[in-house]
Parts: sequence; structure tokens; C-alpha cells
Amino acid sequence: MDHFLYRNGLLHAEDVPLPEIAAEVGTPFYVYSAATLTRHYSLFKEALAPLPNLVCYAMKANSNQAVVRLLGDLGAGMDVVSGGEYARAKAAGVPGDRIVFSGVGKTRAEMEQAIAGGIRQVNIESEPEMSLLSQLASAMGATVPVTIRINPDVDARTHEKIATGRAENKFGIPISRASEVYRMAADLPGIEVVGIDVHIGSQLTELEPFEAAYLKVAELTRQLRADGHDIRRLDLGGGLGIPYTRTNEAPPLPLDYGDLVRRTVGDLGVEVEIEPGRLIAGNAGLLVASVLYVKSGEGRDFLILDAAMNDLIRPAMYGAWHDIVPVAEPTPGTETAAYDIVGPVCESGDTFAKQRAVPPVAAGDLVAFRSAGAYGAVMASEYNTRPLIPEVMVRDDQFAVIRRRPTFEEIINRDTIPSWL
Repeated sequence: MDHFLYRNGLLHAEDVPLPEIAAEVGTPFYVYSAATLTRHYSLFKEALAPLPNLVCYAMKANSNQAVVRLLGDLGAGMDVVSGGEYARAKAAGVPGDRIVFSGVGKTRAEMEQAIAGGIRQVNIESEPEMSLLSQLASAMGATVPVTIRINPDVDARTHEKIATGRAENKFGIPISRASEVYRMAADLPGIEVVGIDVHIGSQLTELEPFEAAYLKVAELTRQLRADGHDIRRLDLGGGLGIPYTRTNEAPPLPLDYGDLVRRTVGDLGVEVEIEPGRLIAGNAGLLVASVLYVKSGEGRDFLILDAAMNDLIRPAMYGAWHDIVPVAEPTPGTETAAYDIVGPVCESGDTFAKQRAVPPVAAGDLVAFRSAGAYGAVMASEYNTRPLIPEVMVRDDQFAVIRRRPTFEEIINRDTIPSWL
């Protein structure tokens, strides 16, 4: 469920008509619903009750300060994968003891940043990373809680580019070597092993891969405890998918996922952490664009928008689907026509949809990309020197710009021309 509905013939974000925002900030822009973000976070908290738990929002999905502040104020932890995300979480008021540091290539500087600023745990990805963290923590007079990310060799049945739990993926330590690596960790100064970490992929639409991975984690927990390790925390990752189209079969609900967690690891007496990102933010956002031209081609017609692949890369990068709807509500029974929906960037890959059936639209009309709140603005670029587009948050009948569009001068002035040119 989201809070983007047609009212009085216009698509609204909560109680705000989208043309009102467009008139103030221009197009294209992202808009997020505070009510949807709140609801989706609450669904995970309800799903995991009564297990001790911390829902750590995966900031890589959408790291805007307003989004992080809203979720942090609700009690969410944060899952960060870079020093920049860590700094954003702290700037938004999230304390270090609610921040989990993940990521396969943490740098020395990022480790020092987390140690100095406080951290709930570091999710270790490799033996060299573990050794470096031990050295740095010891030198700084600290003891850092850690989990070790194990790779369970489970096929998540998701897109090749977002699968993370198979043996050939770069993430984690093979589960077959877990006992050996945990023995190494126990002997290292400056770190304290508190649990196990696992993450098998993103946009999962079935529960079976989760179950296969979590059963392996449960078995490993018992084995490691028998070896003398105090396993008291399980970081089960994220990855639960969202419905990107209204016609597809719906992915499992958070409540179904919560039942699975209780069934597989609920008897272990551990605190459970999860790291949802897409399911919290994805359907909480839209990308709104204007139609620049309706163009007739050889055998097909095009809708050319002012949004481009640099604003929303998912279709070009993953072949991803987003429902694209007119902001002005079509009348019942309106016939549709097939268009290639494209942006203005000089790349054939700057295509959002091919032969997509849409109601009639004309130059100047507004269209909205649904389910654009995750991996949208956060993956945007300034390719073709196109400014990053505004982000807007709505609550009830109010809206605020939470990231403005930079000027050309601001973009250009970040460059420095050498004195010898």
C-alpha cells in the first residue's frame, strides 16, 4: 500500500496534488510520502514481535537526510555501507549504537571513523578485513562488536546483478569455513564476536530462499555455540521484494516474512536484526516528469520526457519495470496506445519502457513513475551535466523540498582548471 492516489481527477501524494509540487519545483522531481515510510517500517516491527529485534533501514536504498531522520525518530537502526552513509546517519541524529556497518570493501579510514564515532557492530566480510579492524581497534583502545558474514550458497532467484548469497558472489565467507574463521576471530584483540550475518540478495519475491539460508544460519549458530562462541545476535539481512507493477503477483508480506523468521531462528534466544531498504522506501516514492514531445517514428511512437537515465537508472541498468501513469486521471474506458517512453540523453539505453500501453498524453502533461523511492535518487548522476533533480517529502497536506536542484554554476564551479592551462 502507498499514499499516492487519484482524487478529483489528479494524482496526489497524500493530500497534495502533484501539479502543485511541479508548479513550485519544476520537473522532473522525486516525491516521498512520510505516511508510507512510517507504515512500512511499522509493518516490519509488527512482523518480528515478540522477538527481540532491531530493524536497520538499509540506507543505500535512499539516504536523504529527511528519510533517515524520519525513520531514526521512529526507532530504526541504520545499515550503512560507506563512510558517507555513516556520516549521514550520525548527522540525522541516529546514535552509533543503532548503526550497523556492512559492505565488502571497508577502508581503513571508514573503520577508524566507525570506531571513533561509535558503532553497534561491524559485519566482517573477510579475514584480511577482520585483521585490519582488530589492529585499528586495538590501537585506538576500543573493542568493536562484530558479526561475520557467511555466504550460505543459496540461490535467491533474483536478478543476476543483485544476488549476493551464492558461492560465486563476492560477499561473505563460505559457510564451509565458518568454524575456522570464528576461531580466528576469537583470538584477535580489539573485536568481540557477537553474532552471524547473512544476506542473499535483493528484490526476492519468494520466501523459500530466505528459509534455506536461515535454516543454515540456525544450524551454524548451534555449531558455533557448541564450539564456545557466544552467538547472541543474528543479522538476517534484507532483500524482501516489492510489487513494481500492479498486475504482478504480490511478493510475500512482512508478516509472512516474520512468521518465517520465528519458525527458523525463533527458538535460538537471539536478538534478530534485519536490513530492509527497498520495501520501506520503494513504494514510498514517485518520480514525476513532464512530456517534452510526442514523436512519430518508423513503426513506433515515442514519448520523450524531461527525466532521463541519469535520474532513474534502474530500467537501463537492470531492465527494471516501473509503472508509468498520467498525473491527470484517465476517464474510465480510455483507450491506450503503445509508446517507447524515453529520456533526452544521447544514449539508446536512455529508455524507460518499450511499447508500453499508456492513455493519451500530450506535450506538457505530467507522468509519474511508481515505486521509485528506492534506488532512484540515490543512484542518480549528473551525466550530460544534467543537475540532480529535487527531492520532496510530503506529510498530510504539506510538502517540503528536501534536496534542491543545483544550478549549472554550482556544478561547473566544482571543477578546477589547472594553473598551467
